[in-house]
Amino acid sequence: MMEGYKKNSLSLTGAVSLGTGVMIGAGIFALLGQVAELSGQWFPIAFLVGAIISGFSAYSYIKLSNAYPSAGGIATYLKKIYGKGALTASGALLMAISMVINESLVARTFGSYTLQMFDVGDNSVWVPVLGVVLLITAFLINISGNNVIGKSSLVMAILKIGGISIFAIGGLWAAGFSFSEVVPSSSLSEYPVSSYLGALALSILAYKGFTTITNSGGEIVNPNKNVGRAIIISLAICTLIYLLVAFAVSSNLSIEEIIRAKDYSLAEASKPAFGKYGLWFTVGIAIVATISGVIASVFAVSRMTAMLTDMDLIPHNHFGMPGGIQKHMLVYTVVSAIALTVLFDLTRIASLGAILYLVMDIGIHWGVLKNLRKEIQANAAIIGTAIILDLIVLGAFLWIKISSDLLVVVVAAVLIILVFTGEKWFLKRNGNNEKVEKTND
Repeated sequence: MMEGYKKNSLSLTGAVSLGTGVMIGAGIFALLGQVAELSGQWFPIAFLVGAIISGFSAYSYIKLSNAYPSAGGIATYLKKIYGKGALTASGALLMAISMVINESLVARTFGSYTLQMFDVGDNSVWVPVLGVVLLITAFLINISGNNVIGKSSLVMAILKIGGISIFAIGGLWAAGFSFSEVVPSSSLSEYPVSSYLGALALSILAYKGFTTITNSGGEIVNPNKNVGRAIIISLAICTLIYLLVAFAVSSNLSIEEIIRAKDYSLAEASKPAFGKYGLWFTVGIAIVATISGVIASVFAVSRMTAMLTDMDLIPHNHFGMPGGIQKHMLVYTVVSAIALTVLFDLTRIASLGAILYLVMDIGIHWGVLKNLRKEIQANAAIIGTAIILDLIVLGAFLWIKISSDLLVVVVAAVLIILVFTGEKWFLKRNGNNEKVEKTND
């Protein structure tokens, strides 16, 4: 069993802090510039539409969490949907990998924003170095236990949301923003439809942090209700924050300036509005946001992978390390994130994460629709809509990446194939049955 597991050790507020920690850390700081690159002046609307799509996606997770709250979260859901077999193991592992990718995305964002306080180039080697330092710090905080994580996440969430709100409202005020500017002046025909849909894929990635809440189902007080509540509250908070920030940035920078500074666009937007003091303030908030994001994500991934190990769905080796499975998974998670942080840039990390997440998300929805819809009393129309929206966005994003960066698509495809074939071999070797446990017509 996982050590450090404490029932009722996370409050509803703590769970919301974990969810918003991951979303805001990876979302608005890491992805705003990339979304703007694909959608131009319409990027604030892309975040709004992304929130709507994420809302449809969240429906399945909320229904599942109400019925089967567990520290394993998505791993438990997949087992209920597909049984103890390769689909469950592969799906859960891909979700964990997408979370690790998210950690490396946030880690590099931390480096990019921190360096804005110093006179160094955008491509400085210090970006991955600082990212690695952040990941190691997150590891040390995570081994301190749930109470430390919950308290640190809550404090950072308050600082982060408050600070970002000040930046956004101040930026809008300084730029003389009016509600007439909500609808962009540029024509939608300025970009191809596939580009706008690709922007939605990245904006959805900015909201995927809500899934980390499901991995704390065994620790949250009153999990049958509070996991779902935490997901809804986190999505609502992040949607409001993203829109405020997006409009603040668009009011202070041109699209060309946003794209040019896409890895640190909020810091760049603070300069015309507030000068160097605004820059320092924004960088400080970015540091808090990225730190809390990585802490929350590492916590969730270690929970999920530890549960997968307990379920005998993934291999595990101590490699001579002391302690139990939970601490070992923390090590594996952070080491993997460090490797990605060093090897890939922000754009490729985000693209890879978006592809894997959407594939996994579709798998969850399809399984619920096919096998568990009646048992958990889910609405087929809502789930079907979520699947269709995911397929449209994923298809468009793959089309863009095949044209512009084929390597990302190849890496994603190879990773999916390796995970599935590896799990098939592992489960066959260990004699696990792939038969689905429950099937509802």
